[in-house]
Amino acid sequence: MYLFIFFILYFLLVFALRSFILWKKTNVNPLTFNKGDDAHGYNGKVFGIISIIELIIVSIYAFIPSWHKFLLPFWYLENEYLAYVGWVLLIVSLLFVWFAQGNMRDSWRIGIDEENKTDLITHGFFSFSRNPIFLGIIIANIGLFLVLPNAFTLLIITLSTVSINTQIRLEEEFLKKEFGNHYAQYQSKVNRWITFKFPNNDK
Repeated sequence: MYLFIFFILYFLLVFALRSFILWKKTNVNPLTFNKGDDAHGYNGKVFGIISIIELIIVSIYAFIPSWHKFLLPFWYLENEYLAYVGWVLLIVSLLFVWFAQGNMRDSWRIGIDEENKTDLITHGFFSFSRNPIFLGIIIANIGLFLVLPNAFTLLIITLSTVSINTQIRLEEEFLKKEFGNHYAQYQSKVNRWITFKFPNNDK
């Protein structure tokens, strides 16, 4: 039950509440995935499918434990120590994503916004990772796998990693066109995932 509550809380905080705050402040809908069949629209559908799979898994775990065997659990990874590590990663992910979204302020979007001008954010969490929100989501998926090690949580890691890396490359192409040399300089200073030496960049 705790995992189900955490999943709902995670979704409400980092997606629903953040979206509402941004919409209320700017009158802009941060959900910018289109409904077309191009790479951007297709990736948005994949994100949605992954979220549904996660909800089904944690719901089974919380409400129908007798069905857990149908998720093909990796019994040899089921121990309390790995589960504790998984919970730590889940909590770290929630805090990480929440504060990284805070760094983006009015520029935060779910997808690529080609209609509304946004700023290039390079400070805070973005000073050591170009994609801290995606990094936080990957951490959450690993945490979920450690809490519930089974074939479907492993599938979530696989699908989300491919989808996130696709989305990152789509966003990089957009940001190159949008910010030109400013983004190229940022790319040269900060790695896609983690930069261990904190750069001195413009805020």
